[in-house]
Amino acid sequence: MQPKDVPAGAPQRWDDPAPELETAARPNAAGMSRDQLRELVSALGEKPFRADQIFEGLYHHRWTQWSAFTQLSKDLRAKLVSSVDLQWPEIVESAVSSDGSAKHAFRMRDGRIVEGVHMPYEDRATLCLSSQVGCAMGCTFCATGKMGILRNLTAAEIAGQVIAMLNHHGHPPGTPVNLVFMGMGEPMHNLAHVMGAFDLLHDPLGLAIPPWRVTVSTSGLVTGIQRLGTFKPRPRLALSLNGTTDEHRSRIMPVNRVWNLDALAQALQAFPLEHDELITLEYVLLKGLTDSLEDGRRLAAFAKRFPSKINLIPFNPHEAGTSDGFEPPEELRIGQLSRLLSNQGLIVSVRRSRGQDIAGACGQLARKRSAENPAK
Repeated sequence: MQPKDVPAGAPQRWDDPAPELETAARPNAAGMSRDQLRELVSALGEKPFRADQIFEGLYHHRWTQWSAFTQLSKDLRAKLVSSVDLQWPEIVESAVSSDGSAKHAFRMRDGRIVEGVHMPYEDRATLCLSSQVGCAMGCTFCATGKMGILRNLTAAEIAGQVIAMLNHHGHPPGTPVNLVFMGMGEPMHNLAHVMGAFDLLHDPLGLAIPPWRVTVSTSGLVTGIQRLGTFKPRPRLALSLNGTTDEHRSRIMPVNRVWNLDALAQALQAFPLEHDELITLEYVLLKGLTDSLEDGRRLAAFAKRFPSKINLIPFNPHEAGTSDGFEPPEELRIGQLSRLLSNQGLIVSVRRSRGQDIAGACGQLARKRSAENPAK
């Protein structure tokens, strides 16, 4: 039976656990937690403190060869070389945008491929991460939704996207990093592994990314929102709203047929926010469908039901399904909506999605299955 939080007609089996990818006898330390590393060093006859040394080398220093772990004894390094892999997801394809953003394709150990985006700024970098291979939600304006769902990613595969991108771009230690789970997949359908990756990435012995620099975006799964609120620490929450009436939102986001706008608003009102924390409302502007001034007034009323800020996102056309006839609105209408919301006392910004020329912008990430390699 299809779970209740998957829209009718969505692909089946979204909730399969992330697979056990170790098909050989050799474990892979890349992406292991501290507890897993303690089990590893114990099996090698070493003291537990060695696990923390390895963890620091993996995540703080981002070393990719056992020979770099010089704080370990030569004997332990020899054991690791002979019996333990150190293999992060491999970047197999990259495209660099005219705005400096880069879209990367990562190949996992089973051959599956997901995409992520590195967006550099003067004082920080923002990484857009995937949580699944494909997506089950079927949002009609999103290229990833055309793929269907293949499987969940493991915590190691999610954290591995971060390490791979930071190493690829030579990210200087100490430069702030923002993480947004806005790539391929619905994070709330893989929340256990998303939070496992979060634990790895904010650990003070590793990358030490502050929780407020991590944002998880959902299409509107009430049970996932409720569950996220039970974690402490936790990432910030964003909702991909994209419609102000149940009729229009259900048309473009089938999840709304399970949890409508009022159910969403009630879940967000009950979400346990920290001092000065805001929920981000992401609102894709679709010409003639979600961009009327009346939509703007309804959006303002929705946003005022809880502490929030609004990101207006002009639609990014994509090749998948020829964008189903959707178009972005004219700049005049974007400006009118932005002013309308601001005049209501709301925090609003217009997200000029980076990487549009390399299909790396919001809603554009997708991988086609290859006839030569079905795993892709």
